[in-house]
Amino acid sequence: MKVLAAMSGGVDSAVAAARAVEAGHDVVGVHLALSRMPGTLRTGSRGCCTIEDSSDAQRAANIIGIPYYVWDFSERFKLDVVDDFIAEYEAGRTPNPCMRCNERIKFAALLEKALDLGFDAVATGHYATILTDADGNRELHRASAWAKDQSYVLGVLTAEQLAHSMFPLGATPSKALVRAEAAERGFSVANKPDSHDICFIPDGDTRGWLADKVGTQPGGEIVERDGTLVGSHDGARGFTVGQRRGLHLGSLAEDGRRRFVLEVKPATNTVVVGPKEALAIGEIAGSRYTWAGLAPESPEAAFECEVQIRAHADPVPATAQVVAASDGARELVIRPHEPLVGVSPGQTAVVYIGTRVLGQTTIDRTVSAVPVGAA
Repeated sequence: MKVLAAMSGGVDSAVAAARAVEAGHDVVGVHLALSRMPGTLRTGSRGCCTIEDSSDAQRAANIIGIPYYVWDFSERFKLDVVDDFIAEYEAGRTPNPCMRCNERIKFAALLEKALDLGFDAVATGHYATILTDADGNRELHRASAWAKDQSYVLGVLTAEQLAHSMFPLGATPSKALVRAEAAERGFSVANKPDSHDICFIPDGDTRGWLADKVGTQPGGEIVERDGTLVGSHDGARGFTVGQRRGLHLGSLAEDGRRRFVLEVKPATNTVVVGPKEALAIGEIAGSRYTWAGLAPESPEAAFECEVQIRAHADPVPATAQVVAASDGARELVIRPHEPLVGVSPGQTAVVYIGTRVLGQTTIDRTVSAVPVGAA
């Protein structure tokens, strides 16, 4: 097959490209330039897609012996990931830019261009596995190394995208083995730190970055779930569900317990707080759902599954079904067997059956497991 290897400049994508070559594929390496003005150096494990990363990818491609190109996807990245991130925060939601990048850049824009150029598949360094059922349908599954499993961030992939995706590292038992292989191959990135945090906010100061991009907000009220005024803030945008520090309420509530952010309402510039128990969520739902491969035969009938709401969270047993919402839209409703804690609209809920990724939805709404007045 003719394979386009997405090379980020890290150890995983370099080894994935090398393995694709050894598997007999005709491989071309490509690095995505996602910023018109990238920093010249990373700061430890913060940030990615820098000039340094591009140079590291180039050196790995040279050792492997494959053609290497840099493609400018900066405008698409700004529109589909950065601007989306800003819009989600302005709407009071907590976005996951890595999900949007996989969905709209690596497995939409990149794959679309690869297919137009005659490539059969795109290979990446993600830790996940693609299996084929008895009828030839492709399924996305967890990697063998659960500690490094990245199937959660790939939950946005569709059946068509899975048909043209390759994950050469999926069966590798550990990241240590990948680093050892990279060292044996002579890759300079063998011990390069993994990137963390949001790539376009390398200093990790999300609140400061948002203020710089969209300006500060006027002050507003902090209220209890029943509407009781308990404090004020200097801009709701900087608060996230589950936050305890920085509320500056001045004193504990009448019951003597600390308060946590339960909800952010940008329309009224209001932050809703309450006891920790009220963070327990008994239902989540979203209308922006997709299936990773074949959909369930009868998604309108409740089915048993597991749900994962963060990349490194443990999966939780749940039931799920597609239902008609009050506005006529269809949404995927997920009810965990035990309440989830600290869930926020904008996050992604990925549904599993065993090791298989069944699908995902961006969370539009949540329902607390603790009624108002019960805690």
